[in-house]
Amino acid sequence: MTVHRGTAVVLVRGETVPAAAVALLRAAKRVYTAGGADPALGDAPAPAGLLDEAVTSPIVLVSADAADPAAAALSAAGAPVHDTLGTGLVAAALVMDRLRSPGGCPWDAEQTHESLRQYLVEECFELLEAIEEGDRPALREELGDVLLQVLFHARVAQEDTDDPFTIDDVADALVAKLVGRHPHVFAGGDPAVRDARSQEHRWEELKQQEKRRESSVDGVALGQPALALAAKLAQRTARAGFPGDLLPGHDSVGARLFDLAALAKLAGQDPEGELRSVARRFAADVRAAENAARAAGIDPARMDHDTWRRHWPAR
Repeated sequence: MTVHRGTAVVLVRGETVPAAAVALLRAAKRVYTAGGADPALGDAPAPAGLLDEAVTSPIVLVSADAADPAAAALSAAGAPVHDTLGTGLVAAALVMDRLRSPGGCPWDAEQTHESLRQYLVEECFELLEAIEEGDRPALREELGDVLLQVLFHARVAQEDTDDPFTIDDVADALVAKLVGRHPHVFAGGDPAVRDARSQEHRWEELKQQEKRRESSVDGVALGQPALALAAKLAQRTARAGFPGDLLPGHDSVGARLFDLAALAKLAGQDPEGELRSVARRFAADVRAAENAARAAGIDPARMDHDTWRRHWPAR
């Protein structure tokens, strides 16, 4: 069974309709809705005999869910599916707006940039853990949680009386930055970009020009974890021709750690990631030794040095 040439499925999220589907909607004999789409977008809900009608007539099904049975049936019968990348972001922004607006969630309405700081940090670390674990479902979920923080902070900023801005202002600034720092993609070419390494260098050059920074370490987030901070400072100063012999000496534990992090970064390694990997492996070995001791009838809380060594995992 093949559907009529003019039949199509249009996916909508929130209030966004794909631009490419507008002409189809106008030309369709009937427009039906399904999958949670706003009924006002169509003439009627999808009928039981939708597929039979679609064979002989140019109809359009508007759905908020590609997995909806009616949408899936038309798609399987050859109907093209029209979607727009990013419409889910619009729907998410609308949900956040409703939560923060009068009549929404009391807790959401009370939050400030300061009160939300802890959640931003927590969600970023949970995302990092999902990446390290290779957990795809968790990765998708944690990306959503980090996105929520962006939407939340932008919605709070919208209410600022002195300097308000919206999520669209945030997105517009990001688009301008991405386009401006990729002239080899959006401006017909850039002879300074030949590969990924030269692009990274070019990115920093363009950033320096945009922000008119006076120091090679301007813009480095000093609040990041100390090991990552040391590596970033070493990377930034190396690009400015900083000599390695002027790195902090070895007169303290902090200086030795800084030097080690700097040398690792300049050698192309990620000291923060390397240390996290070793720490995670150490934690796993501790649990394995404790489990082995427990299986042998020993209370892990009472193990001495020799007992620890006897149950320590072999590598």
